[in-house]
Amino acid sequence: MKYSKIFQYAYLVFAALFIYDAVSKYMSKGEIVYPSILLAALAIFMYFFRQKFRKKYDNKDNAN
Repeated sequence: MKYSKIFQYAYLVFAALFIYDAVSKYMSKGEIVYPSILLAALAIFMYFFRQKFRKKYDNKDNAN
């Protein structure tokens, strides 16, 4: 389970990178980069989804 916790935080790192990419392109060229914004939103969603799934899995292991 330790690896899943590491990968869970990797989603936040990727979200930060995509947000940085979108903001930097918007500030320099004035264009909105929708793929980066969508990927950042997806990465944040995956972080919370994986967190909930991991807690559910941990509770199932503790019950047995």
